[in-house]
Amino acid sequence: MKKFNIRKVLDGLTAASSSSSSATAQSGTLRENDAIQETLQSDHFQLCKTVRHGFPYQPSSMAFDPVQKILAVGTQTGALRLFGRAGVECYCQHESGAAVIQLQFLVNEGALVSALADDSIHMWNLRQKIPAILHSLKFSRERITYCHLPFQSKWLYIGTERGNIHIVNVESFTLSGYVIMWNKAIELSTKTHPGPVVHISDNPMDEGKLLIGFECGIVVLWDLKSKKADCRYSYDEAIHSVAWHHEGKQFICSHSDGTLTTWNIRIPAKSAQIITPHGKQPKDGKKPEPCKPILKVEYKTTRAGDPFMVLSGGLSYDTVGRRACLTVMHGKSTTVLEMDYPIVDFLTLCETPYPNDFQEPYAVLVLLEKDLVLIDLGQIGYPIFENPYPLTIHESPVTCCEYFVDCPAELIPALYSVGSRQKRQGYSKKEWPISGGNWGQVTQSYPEIIITGHADGSIKFWDASALMLQVLYKLKTAKVFERARGKEEKANAEIVEEDPFAIQTLSWCPESRMLCVAGVSAHVIIYRFSKQEATTDDVQLLEVRMQCEFTDGDSPDPGGEQTPTLPTPGSSSSPQESEPPTQPSTGSNSSDGPRDNIPCLQVRSSPLKQSPGYQVELVIQLVWVSGEPPQPITSLAVNSSYGLVVFGNSNGLAVVDYLQKSLLLNMGTSELYSPSDPYQRQPRSPRKVRQPSGATCDSNDGSNTSEDRCKSPASGSTSPCNSDDERKQKFIEKVKFKSRRFSKTVANDFAKMSRKISSSSEQKTDLAKERSKQWRSVTFKKRICCLNEGKAAARMSQKGAFYRTESAPNFYTKDNSFTRSRSSSVTSIDRESREAISSFHFCESYPRKTDSAVGPCLLVGTTQGTVMMVALSLPPAGDQRLQQPVGVSSCGSMVELKGGILTMALLDATGALLPPSYEPWYDPNASDEEKEKSRRRRPASPPSSQEGQDAQFAVLCSEKQAKVVAMPSQTRIYKHNITETSFVLRADVVQMAGANCIACFCANGHIMTLSLPSLRPLLDVNYLPLTDMRIARTFCFSNLGQALYLTSPTEIQRITYSQENCDNRQEMLSELFTPVETPEAPNRGFFKGLFGGGAQSLDREDLFGETGAGKASRSLAQHIPGPGGMEGMKGAASGVVGDLARARIALDERGQKLGELEDRTAAMMSSADSFSKHAHDMMLKYKDKKWYQL
Repeated sequence: MKKFNIRKVLDGLTAASSSSSSATAQSGTLRENDAIQETLQSDHFQLCKTVRHGFPYQPSSMAFDPVQKILAVGTQTGALRLFGRAGVECYCQHESGAAVIQLQFLVNEGALVSALADDSIHMWNLRQKIPAILHSLKFSRERITYCHLPFQSKWLYIGTERGNIHIVNVESFTLSGYVIMWNKAIELSTKTHPGPVVHISDNPMDEGKLLIGFECGIVVLWDLKSKKADCRYSYDEAIHSVAWHHEGKQFICSHSDGTLTTWNIRIPAKSAQIITPHGKQPKDGKKPEPCKPILKVEYKTTRAGDPFMVLSGGLSYDTVGRRACLTVMHGKSTTVLEMDYPIVDFLTLCETPYPNDFQEPYAVLVLLEKDLVLIDLGQIGYPIFENPYPLTIHESPVTCCEYFVDCPAELIPALYSVGSRQKRQGYSKKEWPISGGNWGQVTQSYPEIIITGHADGSIKFWDASALMLQVLYKLKTAKVFERARGKEEKANAEIVEEDPFAIQTLSWCPESRMLCVAGVSAHVIIYRFSKQEATTDDVQLLEVRMQCEFTDGDSPDPGGEQTPTLPTPGSSSSPQESEPPTQPSTGSNSSDGPRDNIPCLQVRSSPLKQSPGYQVELVIQLVWVSGEPPQPITSLAVNSSYGLVVFGNSNGLAVVDYLQKSLLLNMGTSELYSPSDPYQRQPRSPRKVRQPSGATCDSNDGSNTSEDRCKSPASGSTSPCNSDDERKQKFIEKVKFKSRRFSKTVANDFAKMSRKISSSSEQKTDLAKERSKQWRSVTFKKRICCLNEGKAAARMSQKGAFYRTESAPNFYTKDNSFTRSRSSSVTSIDRESREAISSFHFCESYPRKTDSAVGPCLLVGTTQGTVMMVALSLPPAGDQRLQQPVGVSSCGSMVELKGGILTMALLDATGALLPPSYEPWYDPNASDEEKEKSRRRRPASPPSSQEGQDAQFAVLCSEKQAKVVAMPSQTRIYKHNITETSFVLRADVVQMAGANCIACFCANGHIMTLSLPSLRPLLDVNYLPLTDMRIARTFCFSNLGQALYLTSPTEIQRITYSQENCDNRQEMLSELFTPVETPEAPNRGFFKGLFGGGAQSLDREDLFGETGAGKASRSLAQHIPGPGGMEGMKGAASGVVGDLARARIALDERGQKLGELEDRTAAMMSSADSFSKHAHDMMLKYKDKKWYQL
């Protein structure tokens, strides 16, 4: 944990006190603030991991406990994932991070042995909720290649790369002195090294016989008692795996040439059978053509029928490009099961854990690189089991993620009801056989929902309540668009070659169930939730032309403002809209000219059948502008109470009324600033700035105003102008003169601009007299352009004619018909230097400092740290809302922060959070009466302000700092610099312990929380350094101390920053080990017992113990005591049972130390006895000899 920096706290207090003192004059703001009692303290916060969901990333091995019914999966990053019944999951991590090459359960003992690629083995204790390592053994001279632990044995066989086999006592994790050397195992006449050990197993009927497989193709049957090889079996091809018949008389080997060889243990000279399952059999009796290696084979017997032989690999080489397959051979039938991903490992699940009995296989568990499949062997066709684990997070790569805690209680049942209809059919009717473990106690009763957006355009809703994860519903947004069938049919306007439907960001209102998603192809889709099926004949479409801005000194609009067209109300102001209303807005995509007015994707023209769930309300698409593709959407917000959707990018923002299907506002970022705005930004360019010959001015304004407005945004110099016509003509001539530097396309566009400017200049004088005192108010009229009968999609486009009202100083607003194009010579640095919209927040607040009543507003945050206010004027609810236009007016900037704005929120005078207003959910396909019952606008919080007093606090957080601003005075109350050397990636205003705070995640890995409204630091933990942009893209905080992020492409890691949740975590976690009786051993039968035909037991203790085998070399491996004993007690209750358990562990450790001391004492005594004996022998030798005889 980061050390507490008292200096920064004192600086923060000084800044707070100074800001508070300055705010004292603001009508009692300080008195209002003093009344807020903050209840959150540092004791309320603690950071810890809770649970990890998803498929294990890069799996490398697995094991199964047939009695406990627990599955363990190891990964290439040293992680362990354990699975039981649905909802029982556990995650562990080896500190070294080395790949897990093999796992072995101590069956029904609650323990697991893991072998790693760094030549270490570890013993995990699974009898506690958080498994921990009890012992470790690190080999230093030999590399581990294979491990084998016989059932109900405490001696672990370890094969090495040198061909030797060592034996480890798993209870004490000490090496035995018994070693099987490779040169003793193979024939003395063999001149070459047999290679690494690839297989070890004991004879099912004779524990004293050990089968050892070497890579070169030699198999040795080793007699443990006589310490010599009984038989040796040799084949020309390398061995990959070996499997026994349960009677112990035969075994089968898989080889690198795709063959299976069967051997009788009593006939080592020649194999009993050689088969090539997938090889082509020549007619002349020659050897079959070689196939790919059979990586693994398992041979399982049944009492009532033919045995099962399951193998992976072995396909012929002519099947290039074919998917990985699993082959099941049962009797005379051979079934090839094709898998979606390469096979990592597979296990055959059997009814009995005893290897010397009929196995009775019932399923095959297949671990793939990106999936886990369980095949039912008991049904015809081998269907798969329905997987209860949330392993499909990565079905398509996750591109965005949102986390909602304490949602409405009816949401999860509603999503589950519509999602249950999407389930696949054809699964096995049997229950999932991996059914071990028990669920933890549910201490959290609130519902939690996770939403993930994916690269294929799908959106998944997950039930994340009570530390579990279950998919509820899947929405496919790509259904709205036409799919290109071939490369030649792909749309030329696509800006994303791969995954054009990928989800970039989303906004969801849980109360109204409105969903708004933005994709990488610059499209926005608005969805409503319905429980009834519907068919949409025409998908409602709205095309938006968001124009690029100049960043050069030659821009015709200093200050980012644009010269208006100012047409009459009935006129049309854009070329494509000058056509009759019956014609659609057509785009240009010819090879001669640039693409223009073309969306990146084509909305489907055929009727769209929409299943119950989320159904399309409106599709919004940004179009190409004069050869420039639309910029990606960077921020998005939806408000069901207002019926508005707002989105922004590096060009500006657009406000859409999805009830009237109209565009209300389409404005550049720089145009949101007020003329007298102290934070107003000028267009910037990294290139060298040139002196312009003319700048925008108005001849009707006074000299002072004209002089101010004629300043160049780049140089700051002034240039007097006589008239607008002269100025515009000079500017157009200058552009034509410099057309050699600009593209020909841009020059043509400016020529079009000249015609529009000249046509509108005559109307300017009359309309200028009608401007009101309000700085800016824009109202758009809509026009619906229907496609031809061959196309069914209705395109809603804004009409260029709109009314303006401005006050002095006379500052022109943006005309949507004014086409501005970026030069093709503009570099990528220019694009990054533009001020983009980074966040939105709908609220009920005071639009201006002078306002005394709250109203609908929109807070806009930019990437350069400016927060601006936009006022909304909504018609009355009902029919008037659907007929009258919504008024939108920019109120200029409110405050400026360092870094881009990440999140914004509003508090009332008591410090309580003021959430955005919303409309209760209603089914859009229900009857009108039901709609009217539920369609009531939720009233906003009543204003608590009095005349001249601040009644709200705006909470603003950027990449560098956080501020609290009093409203409506817009006075800064508190300020806190979050980080100086790094930057904040994600920030959210969250509720916890009945209060509010800001939670931040920085790029340097720190997770911090700040109190509200005083911005006191409450938590600062160095948790997770930013190692992948995936973490930055998916990290999100939620209420009640919950957070999550994508820790790998396939896994979600959930964490908590709440002390209460950390305290309850032990109770909420599931239990892996449950007391289960081991099945009885198979009956030997009367005749087998009489004639000795049953399984032969072996006293391994006498054979491998220190008495019989001696001590192993200390330099071979190092024993490392694990922290598992004490670590297992950390989360336990601190009562008498916990104390007794800790005392017992301490006694065990003390006993272990005493045992080591006793061993050392015994060694010293033995050495002393030996010395005494040698001294006595020496004395007897020279006792009777004279001195001269010595």
